[in-house]
Amino acid sequence: MSGLLALLDDVAAIAKLAATQLDDVAAQAAKAGSKAAGVVIDDAAVTPKYVVGLPAARELPIVYSIAKGSLVNKLVILLPVCLLLNAFAPWLLTPLLMLGGCYLCFEGAEKIVHALSPHDSHGADTAEEQRDAAHLEKEKVAGAIKTDFILSAEIMAISLSAIESSVWWEAALILAAVGALITVAVYGAVAVIVKADDWGLWLSQNGRLGATRSFGNGMVKVVPYVLYILTVVGTAAMLWVGGNILVHGVHELGWHMPEEVIKHAAKAAADVIGVATGAVTWVVVAFLDAIVGLAVGLVIVAGFSLFSRLRGAPAH
Repeated sequence: MSGLLALLDDVAAIAKLAATQLDDVAAQAAKAGSKAAGVVIDDAAVTPKYVVGLPAARELPIVYSIAKGSLVNKLVILLPVCLLLNAFAPWLLTPLLMLGGCYLCFEGAEKIVHALSPHDSHGADTAEEQRDAAHLEKEKVAGAIKTDFILSAEIMAISLSAIESSVWWEAALILAAVGALITVAVYGAVAVIVKADDWGLWLSQNGRLGATRSFGNGMVKVVPYVLYILTVVGTAAMLWVGGNILVHGVHELGWHMPEEVIKHAAKAAADVIGVATGAVTWVVVAFLDAIVGLAVGLVIVAGFSLFSRLRGAPAH
């Protein structure tokens, strides 16, 4: 009997230890997720632009496809890669993130160049209309997943830096929890945003009260403007996230001047304005990071354009 009681005590102690560890995992996941909140917001702003212009019936399936790709990015590819790099080659994390930052800068700058080139843009739109709808959808999903990969890498790297546990499986659990929760939150919000006009239309046609129908009509009118604003914000987010990755990356590699200049400028602006200093600081840092991102992106766009022309030029 005493042996059975001792066994039950051991089981209870193990269960209590497991519960404590799970609580610690949950607490660290919340801490790591909150540290990556800035990139999460940028991710939510970037994604809706990949759905704009496609048939309403395909909006949710497309968001679902991108969300599945995002989960694969985070849990299947980035989670083990981050853990392995952190264990065996932590010095590689910053250069790889900077490479991803360059891609974001390139994509954001390319969209601005296309927007400012109406003839090229019109030709692209005409060609896009002529393509098969299924092919266009697949292309948009692939582009969104590719961009998500860079943002997810930043999210996972930031989250990993906030994890205090040195036990690899605990770190893996925390990263998996952060990745899954952030993906559900981001793409759940995106799904609500892209379907809001359809829900507004349904309310305007089926609402029993005049106020309900008016609210639905208001949603139908407002949502297209919200989606347009998010498209613009999404392009800006690519630039400021990409620029921030590069500025922070060169700081980590030993060149501190760009980050220090940006911080001093943000502090000076906040001191001059004197109110909402936190918000002012964030806006100035984001703006200057975006300027850096745009400059780098334009250089890469010009480089690709020159390379394409030289490759297409006839040999002498």
